[in-house]
Amino acid sequence: MGCFFSKKSKRKAKEEQTPTALESNAGSNSVPLGSSSDEAPKQYSWDTREKVDPKDYMLNGLKDTTVGRLPGTLKGQQLVIQDCENCNIFVFDHSATITVDDCVNCRIFLGPVKGSVFFRDCKDVHCVVACQQFRTRDCKKMEVFLCCATQPIIESSTGMRFGCFQFYYPELAFHFKDAGLSIFNNNWSNVHDFTPVSGENNWSLLAETAAVLDSVPPPGPESEFKAVRVSGDTSRSIVPLTRGGRRKDSEESCLFVFFAGDYTTANARKLIDAMIEKGFLLIQTKEVAMRPEDVKRVFQNDNADLLEWSTKGSVTALELNGDGVVDACRTIANEVFNGSKVFVSENKSTSSRDVDNFFNFADMQMGL
Repeated sequence: MGCFFSKKSKRKAKEEQTPTALESNAGSNSVPLGSSSDEAPKQYSWDTREKVDPKDYMLNGLKDTTVGRLPGTLKGQQLVIQDCENCNIFVFDHSATITVDDCVNCRIFLGPVKGSVFFRDCKDVHCVVACQQFRTRDCKKMEVFLCCATQPIIESSTGMRFGCFQFYYPELAFHFKDAGLSIFNNNWSNVHDFTPVSGENNWSLLAETAAVLDSVPPPGPESEFKAVRVSGDTSRSIVPLTRGGRRKDSEESCLFVFFAGDYTTANARKLIDAMIEKGFLLIQTKEVAMRPEDVKRVFQNDNADLLEWSTKGSVTALELNGDGVVDACRTIANEVFNGSKVFVSENKSTSSRDVDNFFNFADMQMGL
């Protein structure tokens, strides 16, 4: 019982424009019966829509250059990147979907993507990606600093290395929200190899000391993106740095859950910073919705306050690890978060069960 406190072939894009009936008749001088030539033409909703040029949403056939999109220029549209070589590509905006085809020796940053990011036939690419779904096919030697809401998938790909998303620019938190992504739902290390080879490892985890800006350097002083204030400092990253699937340092873990409130995200970040400063490790995080019956089953408790809190919105859960972590979490819950709605593992003997129960539930809810 716990304690309660009050993510192979050259592809050529075809652009086809089919004239509408209105456009086809635009040059006609005929006047329909019963109508006057002096009447103003009827205005339709599609006539007032902003015209979209597909070329504005493609980066194609580029070499030895720095390109991309500044904040507020993509505005949730899809983007196609293809046939680029030795390029630095920065997409400092949110988007719908992004495909990256036939790119070689490129450094790529992709801001939050509401749907899927799909790399195909790419080689020697280093990237930073935040998305709902991540997939590669026929790729070789990629480094990926990833935030992915679902399980990343590689197919017919080799030499793939993954690390936790670590990045900051001023608009990034808003772009996560616009893309409908939670900074706490990151399955970066839970990679599924769709085409495994017996006796070989097609993917691995980057070293914990790997620095994102060493892999994907920030825009240079002569770039049009130089005004974007980029940071790879883990303490400033919008997405918390989690240990993921790496081996835990201690057998003792603690479950710390924040129920919905006005400052849930800020409180979770405050807790993470405090615990990291004390030398503990953040293993994983999740943000999911819970019903009262879920609360009873997961926490094995029918506390009335806990059941009511679960109806107010999603819960944010953290697994923290290290010798003495349970006592440290309980202390900070009493001293710092006494006025917040939280659940904290009660003791070392039950904390592992708390962690397993909650994250197994969360993975099932998210289809992992």
